[in-house]
Amino acid sequence: MELSLKDIATLVGGTLLGRPEIKIGGVAGMKEAREGDITFLSNPKYLPFLDETRASAVLVGEEISPPPGKTVIRCKNPSLAFNKVVEQFKPSSNGFPKGIHPTAVLGKDVSLGPSVNIGPYAVVEEGVQIGKGSSIGAGSFIGHHSQVGRDTLIYPHVTIREETVMGDRVIIHSGTVIGSDGFGFETVDGVHHKIPQVGHVVIGDDVEMGANVTVDRARFGKTVIKKGTKIDNLVQVAHNVEIGEHCLIVAQVGISGTTQIGHHVIIGGQAGLVGHIEVGDEVIIAAKSGISKDVPKGMVLWGSPALPIQEEKRNIANVRRLGPFFDRVKELEKKVEKLKDSQ
Repeated sequence: MELSLKDIATLVGGTLLGRPEIKIGGVAGMKEAREGDITFLSNPKYLPFLDETRASAVLVGEEISPPPGKTVIRCKNPSLAFNKVVEQFKPSSNGFPKGIHPTAVLGKDVSLGPSVNIGPYAVVEEGVQIGKGSSIGAGSFIGHHSQVGRDTLIYPHVTIREETVMGDRVIIHSGTVIGSDGFGFETVDGVHHKIPQVGHVVIGDDVEMGANVTVDRARFGKTVIKKGTKIDNLVQVAHNVEIGEHCLIVAQVGISGTTQIGHHVIIGGQAGLVGHIEVGDEVIIAAKSGISKDVPKGMVLWGSPALPIQEEKRNIANVRRLGPFFDRVKELEKKVEKLKDSQ
């Protein structure tokens, strides 16, 4: 398959600077690209590669001036534009088998919409509803009376416990467990007594979860992840947590029970949040931060315990100056001792 640069420029809504007759037959990164490929530049860090890449054309931002002889397509968002081009050359395929595999186990009163795919050895318990065009991977489990929306992808070996409610176009990657019991115990005379977890989990439209994410069911009521939120691998979401719309939560984050998170919040890798706090809208929490109290809207935090990021940067800079300061103090002490001896 080949596309002309003129067609690609039309596809991405960009402005072509260079040779419109060039034919593109593949996509690649800046370093890996060869003649006949198209690549993209979105991070200024890679600007030096623009002149060096062997790609026949490059998708760039609207502010980029191309080197002499280099053909580019200027567009508002080069990364997003590149995604559109990739889809032309390599249409996405989730690899799910079509239809219901004969080894799949379906319980009583299961409701399947049109074009549902269920892979080998998947188990769908009684009363489950699965919407049109959704796919359940091999060896996955969906507990009784759960609801799966339309065009949802559940990859192999996912566990979705009973009464989970899931919206449309959700993507759940392998190893993830949704609806496991919340971590609740009452300690009496040194013995830990399990607290029943009788709530459930609600997941909004267009949510994506990476591999080995765990989302606990609520003690009462529901644990909620609202629409458009994206969760990376190995994230723990505890019971009764509520995560707002269009959040980004990076790998190995831990969110304790009953914490409320606003919309468009970004939480960096390995950050930890204590329970029963509120994080406001559009907050950014840097990697490895520890959040121990409520966070107002729009703050950017770093550190453990977390502080406003500029304050924490000053603290770190001051700590790194302590060595030279200590040496200066030692020198001053020596001078003071000499003055004392000379008197």
